[in-house]
Amino acid sequence: MADSALQLSEATFDAEVGKHQEVLMVDFWAEWCAPCRAIAPTLDQLARESSGKVILAKVNVDENPALAARYGIRSIPTILLLKGGAVVDQIVGAVPKAHIKKKLDALA
Repeated sequence: MADSALQLSEATFDAEVGKHQEVLMVDFWAEWCAPCRAIAPTLDQLARESSGKVILAKVNVDENPALAARYGIRSIPTILLLKGGAVVDQIVGAVPKAHIKKKLDALA
């Protein structure tokens, strides 16, 4: 996983989300999830290309099951798009980069 991504946990999630006015792209993932590993470089790239408009954050669902339950995460990868601390959109599955970029462009 990328060093540039925020690593969020149940203990830090609310405080970190509150600090950011940018679009937060929160990737709910697990080590054993092949689609999660496949989409990770794309998410990193989109965050880098956004010129600071999009921040990538990661939540390991195995280590943070209460966060996954709180947001109704039933399959991974699930990417929640947050703006102003509220979920404004979500993407489920390893979808093409263009699909994610279109959603981010609408928000950023």
